[in-house]
Amino acid sequence: MNLQIAGNVQGFKQQEGILTIKTAEAEARVYIYSPTIIRVNISKNFNPDDTSFAVVRQPLADFDFDESSANIDITTSALKLSIQKSSLRFNFFTAGGISLSEDDARFGTNWQGERVTCYRRLFEGERFIGLGEKTGNLDRRGAAYVNWNTDAPNHTPDSDPLYKTFPFFIGLHSGLTYGLFLDNTHKSYFDFGASTDEETSWFGADGGDLNYYFFGAQGVAKIIEDYTWLTGRMEMPPLWSLGYQQCRWSYMSADEVLNIAQTFRKKQIPADVMYCDIDYMDDFKIFTWNKKTFPKPKQLLDKLKAMNFKLVTIVDPGIKVEQGYKEYDEGIERDYFAKYPDGENYTGYVWPGRCHFPDFFREDVREWWGAAFTALTGPGVEGFWNDMNEPAAWGQNIPWLVKFGDKFMPEVRNAYGMQMARATYEGTRKILGNKRPFVLTRAAYSGTQRYSAVWTGDNTGTDAHMLLGQRLVNSLGITGMSFVGVDIGGFSGNPTPELMVRWNSLGTYTPMFRNHAIQGSKMREPWEWGKDNEKIIKKDIEQRYKLLPYLYSSFYQSNQTGLPVSRTLAIEHSFDENVFDERFQNEFMFGDAMLVVPVKSTKLTEDIYLPKGSWYRLSSNEFYEGEQIVNVSAPLTDLPVFVKAGSIIPMQSVVQSTNEKGDGALQVHIWNGNEANSFIYYEDDGVSYDYEQGVYYKRVIRFDPVNKSISLSAVEGEFKSRFMQLKFVLHGFGGIGLKDEIIENKSGEVEVMLIRA
Repeated sequence: MNLQIAGNVQGFKQQEGILTIKTAEAEARVYIYSPTIIRVNISKNFNPDDTSFAVVRQPLADFDFDESSANIDITTSALKLSIQKSSLRFNFFTAGGISLSEDDARFGTNWQGERVTCYRRLFEGERFIGLGEKTGNLDRRGAAYVNWNTDAPNHTPDSDPLYKTFPFFIGLHSGLTYGLFLDNTHKSYFDFGASTDEETSWFGADGGDLNYYFFGAQGVAKIIEDYTWLTGRMEMPPLWSLGYQQCRWSYMSADEVLNIAQTFRKKQIPADVMYCDIDYMDDFKIFTWNKKTFPKPKQLLDKLKAMNFKLVTIVDPGIKVEQGYKEYDEGIERDYFAKYPDGENYTGYVWPGRCHFPDFFREDVREWWGAAFTALTGPGVEGFWNDMNEPAAWGQNIPWLVKFGDKFMPEVRNAYGMQMARATYEGTRKILGNKRPFVLTRAAYSGTQRYSAVWTGDNTGTDAHMLLGQRLVNSLGITGMSFVGVDIGGFSGNPTPELMVRWNSLGTYTPMFRNHAIQGSKMREPWEWGKDNEKIIKKDIEQRYKLLPYLYSSFYQSNQTGLPVSRTLAIEHSFDENVFDERFQNEFMFGDAMLVVPVKSTKLTEDIYLPKGSWYRLSSNEFYEGEQIVNVSAPLTDLPVFVKAGSIIPMQSVVQSTNEKGDGALQVHIWNGNEANSFIYYEDDGVSYDYEQGVYYKRVIRFDPVNKSISLSAVEGEFKSRFMQLKFVLHGFGGIGLKDEIIENKSGEVEVMLIRA
């Protein structure tokens, strides 16, 4: 196999906002999207269609550049791209000339057959975070990864690849930050100095262009904001989807689903969501109901609704080969399925047996798929769980010559699950009118946050998987996926009671809080672990419901800025060595205020690291200074959770579901500190899209440590808050109290009270 290098620049031109550079072997194009985002596309055979599944923005219409005998230089207010002419190299600097990222001087971009690779300089001490759903350490330095969406039911804490592809990472060195997104859906590779003698890192793909976006903003949060500006941000989720979710493969009948829901209400354990896995269907056929065990789906949904429960139903892409089955007949008649090159429909085996697979890369197929959800929405389903969409087939290896439209499997496999989730979202949003659907997907590609939540697939009931799951959640947050969950307790295996209790307490602080288990495993509902453990589990689920005002406001922050709800400490403390220590790398911020420490179920004390700042333990108000390692108690009844000094956390009283109004009091907890702070409180109806038209309630709550005062901004938006009373709960103020008269309330529509914790 010959090695082809990009070669020397032979000519260049700028036209319509594109700088085109030609060598004997390739053509490069440079685009500017913003002062901090530059795109480079290097290709042997440039495709003029230039489509992207991920990117939703357009480049600027024009930009300036300077030329010398050696370089072509593009400078924005934040970045300088210096393009070396001989040989072609792309080197990125701050506007002040400090190196951020450079092509390797020896190799740069080259091809071996169709495989394209970019070799880059590895800086001393450089760290890497990101890539989404990847095992291993928070710091990717010294590791290598493959992106090839895979059904990985028995994965370990070291397995690669898994279910999703997010070819976006952030580099950290010399006190500087940069990001890079390789927008290429072929099987791709990232090597962060795994075996290059500390000299180079490299990334590439089996085919297509070397098409990447370089992000030069300083600060990890700013880079995430730019990346999600480019690829889109999540919508506000339906409020009910933030409550506790109970799932199993499978609840085998409508009666069993209702019995579980009734038990939650009888025991007064808060919950919002029940799930139906594959056994609710007739012979596993999508968009059908089992006539024996789920004979009256609308009656089931009506009874759940009366108890304030929503139902989420699973959908897989495989369409059973069976004449007389509506979706099969329509798919055949309209030619909607993936094919072999000779025109024969591809057939693979999944749950229903022999199946064809919809070509979700076609708009008409997506519309057809979306319209079929009336079989579920008609009875009242509002949540849709997309599974097996890597796409999975028994034996795993769908032939590479299978075609989706004019593209073969290797080019589009990594985007298949995303396009299925897109079809599900677009169809159900249309059917439900002004009501928000909840969409959940297992497989994904960059930009999926626009359509769906994700979970981390088939994990196992072990402490190692619990800790890995939190790293996966935190890493997915870096790549724009804020609405993320894991199977609490582990999908396979049987967790110990201690692990179930511990994992559930961590679920309180997981963006999507779902308990799920495999067929044949021990029942996992909260009351299945003995009376004492049931009390602990109930307490932690109640804590989730108390925190819903804070959590919903944190999701609004994701909607506005892309900053995730669950955040690795590397976002805010990017150059703190302890953050990357394997002992502390699982710690995370839950929103702006709360630091959560995952702890193994077998440990009752733990060494933890508190980063810069001052901290209070949530359960006791015990005070700690930051930038130190502390040994703290960690009983199963009290997961170590800390609140940053100066923080503002709105809470509510316990309710049994998000549909309950509660007592009408919003409790605004404030922890004393030396730094001024503010919190954007956000509320809307939690159901509709009216918030997009200004029907929301937003106000800024500020804490001034100098005057020991609180101020409330005027309300923005047309929504009337469901809370009629504000209770300010003070923590750590000692003898220094806040007085009613120094609470500045610019909107007098609520009663204000002060309470000392």
